[in-house]
Amino acid sequence: MARVVVAVRGAASVVERWTRAGRSVVTPLGWGVLAASVVALVLGYGLGWLELAILGWGAVVALAAASAWLVGRGAGAIELTLPVPRVAVGESAEARLVAHNPGRRRFSGARIEIPVGRRVVSRFVPALPRGGTFDERVAIPTERRGVVEVGPVRTVRADPVGLMRREIVWSDVRMLHVHPRTIAVSALSTGFLRDLEGSPTRDLTASDIAFHALREYQPGDDRRYIHWRSSAKTGTFMVRQFEETRRSRLMVLLDLAADAYEDEEDFELAVSVAASIGARAIRDARSLAFVVSGRERLRREPATRSEPGASRAPAPTAVGTGGAPRRRHAAIAELPTASRDRLLDALCLVEADDRASSLADTARAAAESVSGVSLAFVVTGGARSVADLRQAASRLPLGIEAVAVRASAEGEAAARSIGGLSVYGIGYLEDLTAMLARTASVA
Repeated sequence: MARVVVAVRGAASVVERWTRAGRSVVTPLGWGVLAASVVALVLGYGLGWLELAILGWGAVVALAAASAWLVGRGAGAIELTLPVPRVAVGESAEARLVAHNPGRRRFSGARIEIPVGRRVVSRFVPALPRGGTFDERVAIPTERRGVVEVGPVRTVRADPVGLMRREIVWSDVRMLHVHPRTIAVSALSTGFLRDLEGSPTRDLTASDIAFHALREYQPGDDRRYIHWRSSAKTGTFMVRQFEETRRSRLMVLLDLAADAYEDEEDFELAVSVAASIGARAIRDARSLAFVVSGRERLRREPATRSEPGASRAPAPTAVGTGGAPRRRHAAIAELPTASRDRLLDALCLVEADDRASSLADTARAAAESVSGVSLAFVVTGGARSVADLRQAASRLPLGIEAVAVRASAEGEAAARSIGGLSVYGIGYLEDLTAMLARTASVA
């Protein structure tokens, strides 16, 4: 009895294995032909209808002939590489496909499919003799910023009718980062970025490097800074007073709200403007914080029970409880700035969002999470009003110089100052160089 159970289980395993293999190679059309052949053979022999039986055997022969097309694996090895894994929008990019036969037998040709983004590129690898190699380049579209998935490479063997199809995967997926277009802007000098190199400020402190003046000693002053020679002359303890120096931090704030941009071109221009400023700051080894808008989240007010005669007080907000939803702004997202490539890689993924938090809330969240900022660039679209820009600038701490850049594709370059806020209009990315030079001359 035990042997019978083992035999049944072995047979079931074989049947399951063959069924799985059949499902992986037989197309829907093939399954239809197989079902039709079975029906034709049963009815043909059952009813004595010779013509129907002949049609059934013809379908079986067709399936057997189609399976012959699946024999073989093609090339011994196929490799997919990206010679340049990062390009800018509009630059040429390509994937390299290398098939070689290291074995002793000659391999027949095969059709290769390479997924490139949302489309599939098809190539034919010819028959390869022993030691033969096939080298092919596949162009990758780079019209739009983003991350393009290339691969995996798979060989496809299929019969002309389409009854059988066999796929063999040869490589992993490769990622091509299409960076936003950037422009080389002038160095962000000390005159442009106040205190960038530790220059003295107008804020006075009792301990620093830049000497300012002497004043009378007050309780609590550090005795190390008593100027003994002046104290001996005046008969009163005198201490040194310094001008506070600090290395400033540059912040770039990119507005992701969809209503701030009239069309997609405006948003892409804004991303390029922000990327150009950030890339230059990283190149100059400046301290940089690059933030983008967060997303609004829905939170619900909990339903509370009140005792008779008791006044109703607002209950603490809790996520996941019943009640009416209300909007709450999530924290801003900070992009990596360790290197230029890491920043641009992250910018490949940012998109305009209808649920992005308002510019004022984004500026307030950035001011709370990023410290030591002395200059902030607020990059947004041409649909954003000046009132919104001033409201966002008012959320930043005092002492921070704010520069708002409004991107409007193919618009006219403009510059104005409104209540201490510099507002620049950018129509083309090349306008950014002139605007930064203007800021540097004014600073």
